[in-house]
Amino acid sequence: MDDRGGSFVAVRRISQGIERGNQCHSTSEVVAGSAAWIGRGLSCVCAQRRESDARPSFDLTPAQEESLQRLQSRIDVAYESSILEHQEALRALWHAAFPEEELGGLISEQWKEMGWQGKDPSTDFRGGGFISLENLLFFARNFPKSFQDLLRKREGDRSLWEYPFAVAGVNITFMLIQMLDLEAVKPRTFVGATFLKFLSENESAFDLLYCITFKLMDNQWLAMRASYMDFNAVMKSTRRQMERELLLEDVMRLEDLPSYGLLAR
Repeated sequence: MDDRGGSFVAVRRISQGIERGNQCHSTSEVVAGSAAWIGRGLSCVCAQRRESDARPSFDLTPAQEESLQRLQSRIDVAYESSILEHQEALRALWHAAFPEEELGGLISEQWKEMGWQGKDPSTDFRGGGFISLENLLFFARNFPKSFQDLLRKREGDRSLWEYPFAVAGVNITFMLIQMLDLEAVKPRTFVGATFLKFLSENESAFDLLYCITFKLMDNQWLAMRASYMDFNAVMKSTRRQMERELLLEDVMRLEDLPSYGLLAR
């Protein structure tokens, strides 16, 4: 799912004629393949450059260190289809996405409607772990309009071959973990250190940043008039834009990010 390679699916938009409750959405045809899919001053952080590392290292406050460790604990949790909590979270995601349609089972062809690569979504969580499912659920529950707009590709002049919603979501989780250097003991970039300031003030900062980034990615997708072979380029563009926004001097909280205004509840 990163630049080293991985798997992807492309979703071809076919029609607008299927009803789910009182809403219409386009059907999709899934095609599998292989490709590389998937500073400002900080009052709470001190930068130190170590002789053995060209990048600065940042000392954390106790609150930041605790927040980082809690987030790292979430990142370390792999999705396990045998764990009841994980099963329930996956069912909750389906009901949030398609409230009018009953799910046939945790392994079902229905999952392809959400943009998973096959009938068993658990195989797509390898790149993002359980936190990628939590991110999708947070998005669905806190910004349902934007979640549905992206799921059903409602906005803009869409490509014939669209990115698959769910797999893109897992890629975004993975990208943010890398961008923010969240698996390191301490952040080694100004972007990572800036994010930890937000995280210490808001325990849901990673989930919120995920929602902002997902919406920004779709905005970039439309602006670039992208198709599925352009997904990697769109993700790189999205990362660069998010890094720039996080370092803006007037951003005191995530809600101040320019791209936060793209979200709708």
